Amino acid sequence: MKKLNALLFLFFAFISTQAQMLDPVKWKTSVEKKSDNEVVLVFEATIDNEWHMYSQFTPEGGVIPTEFTYKDQKGNFELVGKTKESEYKKVFNDVFEVDEYYFANKARFTQTVKVTNPNLKALKVAISYQVCKEACIQQDKVFDFTLPALKIEASEVVPTTTGDSASVAPAADSTNFVTAGTTTSTTQPVGKKEEQKGLFTIFIIAFLSGFAALLTPCVFPMIPMTVSFFTKQSKNRAQGIRNAVFYGASIIIIYVLLGSFVTAVFGADALNALSTNVWFNIIFFVLLVVFASSFLGAFEIMLPNSWANKVDRQADRGGIIGILFMALALAIVSFSCTGPIVGTLLVEAASKGGIAPIVGMLGFSTALALPFMLFAMFPGWLNSLPKSGGWLNTVKVFLGFLELALAFKFLSNADLVLQTHLLEREIFLAIWIAIFGTLALYLFGKITLPHDSPLSHISVGRLGLGLLVLSFTIYMIPGLWGAPLKLISGFPPPMTYSESPYGVGYTKGGAAAATETLPDGAKFGPHDIIAFTDYQKGMVYAKSVNKPVLLDFTGFACVNCRKMEDFVWSKPEIISILKKDVVLISLYVDDKRELPKHEQYVSKETGKEIVTIGNKWSDFQITHYKANAQPYYIILDNQENRLSEPVGYTPDVEEYKIWLETAIAKYKK
Repeated sequence: MKKLNALLFLFFAFISTQAQMLDPVKWKTSVEKKSDNEVVLVFEATIDNEWHMYSQFTPEGGVIPTEFTYKDQKGNFELVGKTKESEYKKVFNDVFEVDEYYFANKARFTQTVKVTNPNLKALKVAISYQVCKEACIQQDKVFDFTLPALKIEASEVVPTTTGDSASVAPAADSTNFVTAGTTTSTTQPVGKKEEQKGLFTIFIIAFLSGFAALLTPCVFPMIPMTVSFFTKQSKNRAQGIRNAVFYGASIIIIYVLLGSFVTAVFGADALNALSTNVWFNIIFFVLLVVFASSFLGAFEIMLPNSWANKVDRQADRGGIIGILFMALALAIVSFSCTGPIVGTLLVEAASKGGIAPIVGMLGFSTALALPFMLFAMFPGWLNSLPKSGGWLNTVKVFLGFLELALAFKFLSNADLVLQTHLLEREIFLAIWIAIFGTLALYLFGKITLPHDSPLSHISVGRLGLGLLVLSFTIYMIPGLWGAPLKLISGFPPPMTYSESPYGVGYTKGGAAAATETLPDGAKFGPHDIIAFTDYQKGMVYAKSVNKPVLLDFTGFACVNCRKMEDFVWSKPEIISILKKDVVLISLYVDDKRELPKHEQYVSKETGKEIVTIGNKWSDFQITHYKANAQPYYIILDNQENRLSEPVGYTPDVEEYKIWLETAIAKYKK
């Protein structure tokens, strides 16, 4: 029965490898005339079932976004705005810990072009994009557009029906898509529902932030002043209620207009594109540090006093206009406390794109306006309010520490994208432990800051909050030694981005692996399996020890490659074979290191320039095995002959074991 299973498995593996050069996206292009000197270039993509292509605005650190390059632009034509795209779906990728924006089945892109060279007869556009299913591939296409646009046809320079245009992507395939042969993921693409969920989350966070702003020394004391104003101005209770409602609505309108202004100036997509950029992450980090420093008492961020004076004079006019300007006066006068919170909210909302800044300001202003309206309607409630005092500054300082901690999340994003390894997991956690540990000492009254009142004792509420912060600080400490810290998952860098990925002082294989001598050109791979990253050196070693070779085409950002290593290779029956019976050669097709100049070449198979190590192994896979996706496994003998048909992602441990054992048995014959 075991032999029958093996034969059936190899038969289906053979069938599945007969069409490995994949091209899941078919393109149709056209040109539309817009005016005498402007045309619109149209790119329409038809995407095969279960495949996904990614938006231009997919955040960095995840899958590869679509990119358009307009050739020979200088002196010939100008781009009018950015390349627009049809509606995409959004889903959180729990492996890369970022949102990804993708198209399924169809995608449409348009670009308006203003022609400046009257002799220009055609223009050329290159498109680079990633498309994923069980594996990922990166496609590169070049299109020729004929001008002028009367009855214009666009022809593709690189044919789409062959594998020549497809290069191997850093296979950052998403675990969020359920496809044949894969295990069901916990996260499903939900399109509009997911987007609405994200906006609802922004609203709730902003709403809670509005209440936090209410408990600051710039805002809280204004509640009784405002109620007093309405009580004196209103002739009867009904008029007081109307004025209070209009006052609250005015506060909401002012802040929503601010969110609308930010969205209009930068553009919905531009906000998201900026927020996922390395340098803007760094700018956000600096801004939040400035905001935090202000809350901690280093200085105050204030709008010019002349603005407040002019608005106050208008507020004295009374009536509807006076109430409107009174709401504006609240926004200006309280800016030193609300400004950092509003700025942080806009930064966070910008990372979501779309109308998120408007939704954020709606939530914030609603929470801020609600108490003013209610207390103006029911002045008697004022007696239940706690008195102003030093506790208001405590709230402000508490928010300052939170902003400082959040700032390092943005710096971490930039570091992850640049892969500088300056802010690895341990350093990030050490910073957070220091921040929250200092906050705990502050809450216990052991540290005072510039604007604090003298403190003879602490309240029970402050003690409780201090204990909660101290508990959280202690919880993070084991993370320095490799604890997963699921409570804050997504904030620190992943475990793999660490000085000690397996925990301080540990390797997956234990002490024995750490002392084992490595052959030339080898390193410890997953589970401390000896792995070669150079094909020739690996083959030489395999001959010297008389073992077959397991050739592993993989990628640093290949999720299904990691799943094979974590859930299949880790099984005792598999890891024993990989350590004892084969020589592992892992070739990374997304290795961005440049080859020496004398080793760079143009591929005879694809016609592409091979300039990086990843390009070299990608071309090797395409040339020798006519495949362009990862993971991809082949077993070879010492003469480089195949002992098995190649297989890809094989999550079934028993099937993978049969495949390995069948090839090894053939080698031993």
